[in-house]
Amino acid sequence: MTDLKRHHALSLLWSLGNLIKNNFAFVLFLFVFRGKSDSTWIFYARIIFYIGISLGLVTIVWKWFATRYSADEKAIHIYTGAFSRTRRTIPYTKVQNVSRRTSFFHRLFGVTSIRFETGVKDGDASFQLQVVSIAEAEQLEKQVTRHLSEVQVQAGEELPDEEASRNELSPDQELFGTQDQAGSNSMEMDKSSEMGSRASSEANKIVDDEDTGKILKGTTPIPDQRVVHYRSTRRDVLKASFTSLSFLVLIPILGSLYSTVKDFFPDETVTESLVLSWLESWWVTGLIILILILLSIGLGIARTFIKYGDFQITSDDKRIYITKGMLEKTSFSIQKDRVQAVKITQSPMKRMLRLAEVELTTAGSLGESRQEINSLYPFLPVNEAYRIIEEILPSYHVTEEMNKLPRVALWLRLLKPSWFWVIATGVLAYFQPVLIGLEQAWWILSLLLLLCIVTSRLINFYHTRYVLNDQFIQFRSGALTSTLFVSKREKVIEIKITRHPLQRKLGLASIHTVNRAKPVMHHQIHDIPGDVADTFQMWYMRRSDEVQTW
Repeated sequence: MTDLKRHHALSLLWSLGNLIKNNFAFVLFLFVFRGKSDSTWIFYARIIFYIGISLGLVTIVWKWFATRYSADEKAIHIYTGAFSRTRRTIPYTKVQNVSRRTSFFHRLFGVTSIRFETGVKDGDASFQLQVVSIAEAEQLEKQVTRHLSEVQVQAGEELPDEEASRNELSPDQELFGTQDQAGSNSMEMDKSSEMGSRASSEANKIVDDEDTGKILKGTTPIPDQRVVHYRSTRRDVLKASFTSLSFLVLIPILGSLYSTVKDFFPDETVTESLVLSWLESWWVTGLIILILILLSIGLGIARTFIKYGDFQITSDDKRIYITKGMLEKTSFSIQKDRVQAVKITQSPMKRMLRLAEVELTTAGSLGESRQEINSLYPFLPVNEAYRIIEEILPSYHVTEEMNKLPRVALWLRLLKPSWFWVIATGVLAYFQPVLIGLEQAWWILSLLLLLCIVTSRLINFYHTRYVLNDQFIQFRSGALTSTLFVSKREKVIEIKITRHPLQRKLGLASIHTVNRAKPVMHHQIHDIPGDVADTFQMWYMRRSDEVQTW
């Protein structure tokens, strides 16, 4: 057991800053807006505020003295309490993700923060050091990675005969996937597997020792070499700023500024007259609009650059590492074997610019920042996204050519009643609103709504694609925002095939898949041919050859 450590001394200053930030609104209200008030309840509210701040300060110092931690070769141990001691142990095998966040405060003092996420469902799902030295954070992260690598090597990741069985040609490959060419007999496969195992065992005998710099034999290799897969450029940041519509951030700022200025004048007509006097001249109006547009675009680019600047995606043999941010540096890692599926999402703006967001669905809990941790760079070029997925996850493959839905599925979707349109039409017919002087505008609005629904169903039909390719299943669906879902057969824990009466009559079906995540991830595709659904069921039954249960 290593020596117990207290949290970094700067964590006291960090906690004090959070206390001030959380109570800043009370300070403004009690001492600025109501600073000259002699009201009785304001007087007692200030007393309660003083008591609360005092208790907060005592709690900060008490927690710092009463909380200690240590990290050995197998786990992190946390000790809390002064009179009644509580010990919590987090084994490295339970750590699913490691994230680091370096804010302006951390960069000012040359420190960082580190967070370890586990798969536990209760309040002990994570352990975080709000302030820690960069050297200690790197040592802890490296220690977790080293232990996970040793455990996986000792457990025996995959036997050669299992790998050979996965390369066998399956019946569903002939229908949906490309066929693998078998160019050697079983004798040659056994020999190559034996040679590969022998070479792997020989390679594992030599590894560099980080502490001594010597070469040791008989130890487990530490795969700490990282490969850079993507690094954002200025052009990428510019495209990201327009795709995210961050340049619109100026609109709420101007609205808030206008309402603030209006409060300084007793009469609202004074403010309105000032604004109208500025807009009387066309060149003044044009200049103001031009300045606002340039200022808005500049703020949007600056905001995106601060958040996504210096974005890097790297990986080693076991984990995926993502770093981003300029003023506030954030880095986190995802364990590769925890990835259950891949989602590629495109909004209409991203489709126009050929960009996409890649999200990795992982097993277990990821804490409050799940979306941020699971998402790779949200503005990847489409071709780059496909390449990066296959590089960081070699066991995954994205197929660009996919099967379309049959034409009968389009008629089924168009003829399906829309209860939303029926209810909206009933409401419009009852109230009969007048629009632009048209007394019968309600039925025009009803037709426009029906046109939007039909258009959405048409786009959804043409966007929907599917393919079964050996061990992979791949769906794409969505109207305005399309989502491409890719998962391996061994990662799908449950399937369901449904057919309602119209689908049975037209020979169609819907398939549903379930992947392990928190919350559990459901994905479905509707109106595929019935024989495809039957083949999908047979495809999933082959999962028993890949997954062993005890």
